[in-house]
Amino acid sequence: PSSDCVVAEQLCLSDSTCNATYRTLENCALTKTRLLSLDHDSRVRCLNAELDLRNSSLLHCKCHRRMKRQEHCLRIFWTVHSSMTDAENNCESPLPGTVEHWKTDYNKLAALVSGKNCSQLAGDATNPCLKATHVCNLSKKCFRLRTDYASICTKGAGSEDVCDRRKCHRGLRNFFEKVPEDFTKRILFCPCQDEFCGERRRKTIVPDCSFQYNTKPNCLWLLDSCLEDHICKSRLADFQQNCQPVDMSPDGCSLHNHAACLQAYMGMIGTPMTPNYVSNSSVEVSLWCTCENSGNQKEKCDQILGMFESNKCL
Repeated sequence: PSSDCVVAEQLCLSDSTCNATYRTLENCALTKTRLLSLDHDSRVRCLNAELDLRNSSLLHCKCHRRMKRQEHCLRIFWTVHSSMTDAENNCESPLPGTVEHWKTDYNKLAALVSGKNCSQLAGDATNPCLKATHVCNLSKKCFRLRTDYASICTKGAGSEDVCDRRKCHRGLRNFFEKVPEDFTKRILFCPCQDEFCGERRRKTIVPDCSFQYNTKPNCLWLLDSCLEDHICKSRLADFQQNCQPVDMSPDGCSLHNHAACLQAYMGMIGTPMTPNYVSNSSVEVSLWCTCENSGNQKEKCDQILGMFESNKCL
């Protein structure tokens, strides 16, 4: 139980010594979140507080995927690791978990969900993305949550009004967190042979709202926005850990677990660093950002963009 940060926090708060140390770390994390600089004594105090927690279950706690109170759990994790770690430097992911390769037959899946035969899917054979959508529609939960985010993310599209990107992102996260992956992975990663199918795949996340801005922001700005958000910061660390490319590896991936990488990629959708397919005719993905005018941080900016654009593991 102590591996859960919410439980670990409760245990810590019930102990006077741990409680005092944890409160110190909360102040340290709050100062860092507000981008305020710490003087030397404060930095030492924060570092000592982290060291004092070495024997506490808080230091090794995690936040499990699809758990309730996930955002609260992630806040606890980053409070404890606020000064020693940084998501942009490949720190340990707060989101552990085993990932199984998915192998489910479409027709069996749809029959299981609907209790009917799947003759209505026969016409979708040439468009796997359309077929995946129809299978989703057979599940009340998948249909409801997909309809929810689509409705939110299309408000304001095609007019002078600007969509509510924050609500759109929240709707996308709800969909990918709460709907079984048998549905979500097939909708997002459906294989296409033509541009009509590719266009449907590219528009899965309603990119006009969730992905694109009127002009491309600098990738460093996207990173800063992500690191200010506990959910995005955690999922970025998870993505970096599970999609770490290695040139010398036969499959280009350090962990040799592409299912884990795809799951981590899905986790980035609905965050300030939401990625998407770049066109209707390829499976290349990218962030909606540019590295122009990055000054002396151009190399760092290119690395951020390259995590998606030129990641052999992904």
